[in-house]
Amino acid sequence: MTDNLNKTSTLVDKLIRPELKELKPYESARRLFSMSGSDDTNTVWLNANENPYSPNVSADPSLYNRYPDFQPEPLINAYSQYAAVKPEQVLATRGADEGIELLIRTFCSPGQNIIICPPTYGMYAISAETANVNVTKVPLLPSFQLDVNSILNQVDNAQIVFICSPNNPTGDVINRNDLVSVLEATKGHAIVVADEAYIEFSTEDTVTELMNSYPNLVVLRTLSKAFALAGLRCGFTLASEAIINAMKKVIAPYPIPAPVAQMATQALSEEGLLWMRRCVNELNNRRDAFIEKAKTWRFANEVYPSKTNFVLMKLSETLDANKVMTLFTEQQILLRNQSKQLMLNNTIRVTIGSEEEMAAVENVFNLIEQKLD
Repeated sequence: MTDNLNKTSTLVDKLIRPELKELKPYESARRLFSMSGSDDTNTVWLNANENPYSPNVSADPSLYNRYPDFQPEPLINAYSQYAAVKPEQVLATRGADEGIELLIRTFCSPGQNIIICPPTYGMYAISAETANVNVTKVPLLPSFQLDVNSILNQVDNAQIVFICSPNNPTGDVINRNDLVSVLEATKGHAIVVADEAYIEFSTEDTVTELMNSYPNLVVLRTLSKAFALAGLRCGFTLASEAIINAMKKVIAPYPIPAPVAQMATQALSEEGLLWMRRCVNELNNRRDAFIEKAKTWRFANEVYPSKTNFVLMKLSETLDANKVMTLFTEQQILLRNQSKQLMLNNTIRVTIGSEEEMAAVENVFNLIEQKLD
């Protein structure tokens, strides 16, 4: 067995693309902590920005044995109506992650460039690097807003600019005027992607209407967060018909499983949208209450404002984020350490869960606070 493994490893080392040899894969929440363990039923999962509730959706078993439609019409129509765009401007994908990958594969050749603005979502860089596309990093300002001048100095060499708003992991919304400045500067030669994975928690900040004025704007959406369908892997790319048609040349022939399409369509029904909005209102209220509580803890140097379903906290220098994570893990509560991100040294991200889950989180933080006395 060991000999076969060594031979296979040698073959992989020989054949793997050189740029992938040193590539570190994205550390998703499930790569860091699996749900397959025997004790996972008692674990509080607050590390992946998931909705703690589950919608009432189901699929017809008769769908299982047939290939699905390429772009299921009921799903596309439902989402276009929800997003207030034309059906021709919608592409359903396996989560927003596939939308990111498709944009890079469609519009970037090996050796070309994308721009990202860290700290931000890690899959923009990973998707580019796996396609042998260069990543130009233009860090956010200390205010976590775009460094517009620096972006404009780089856009002539870029095919795509990725902007996450509301931003993961900081939780804030990018200034609309700054986004418009980037759109103006890139008109005719680059695509600007606004990743709105968390937009349901701040609906007034969507930029979809700017698509009418800027054909180079692409908006990414997902059902994984507010709609509580992370397990289905269903996302959407909103863009001009020309961009959508180009991406259709690259996407897999059956990207959305029929059961997924059926359940996602149910989630976008009038009843499903009402359920989602109730959840969002509840989670937003709980998030704001948690922020106010967290501000009272002496070990919290900064509790950042949030327009998402998570809160980012910067800990004092006397409290190590790794040790805090260990304390929570011992209580079977999983948070996300963001300290490896640019500008986010010693920070922890807390997903907003159920009332009981947040009470458990606050209990641990209260114990940490008491030990400071």
